[in-house]
Amino acid sequence: MKLDLVTRELSRAEHNLCDGLHAIAARHKADSDIHHIALDLAKWSENHIRELSEYGNGHKPRLSALRWPVAASTRIQEWMSEPLRRRPEPALLLLADLRRIHLMAAGVSLDWELLAQTAQAAKDESLLELASRCHPETLRQMRWANAMLKELSPQVLTN
Repeated sequence: MKLDLVTRELSRAEHNLCDGLHAIAARHKADSDIHHIALDLAKWSENHIRELSEYGNGHKPRLSALRWPVAASTRIQEWMSEPLRRRPEPALLLLADLRRIHLMAAGVSLDWELLAQTAQAAKDESLLELASRCHPETLRQMRWANAMLKELSPQVLTN
């Protein structure tokens, strides 16, 4: 069955979203709201990865849990966060980062939909329950990025 393919792709996409959220938190550490919320949202992806791994290891696909430590560039991005805050470019960088997170979360959301549909067709109740539990959090990750883009873009792009 191609369920292995769907779960592997979802795991890869969740890893990328998690890495992206950690990167935005590091790059914008001087903005405490962005920093802390991005870290909280990354924890959701970490939990999704762990749950997918537990499901996969109990079934056929072998999925890796988390790829830690987070990229070495995180420390450099955190170090540069404060001096860059005083310049206008970080606001544009934040918009680009939020846009990237929104697109990643949208892709992960679609993957959760595919997984749920596949689980339903395969009559795999545990996988359907996993998708039903995790997908709403992914939608909230996407809505956060969208809301921040709507809130910040007028002031950033008109100044």
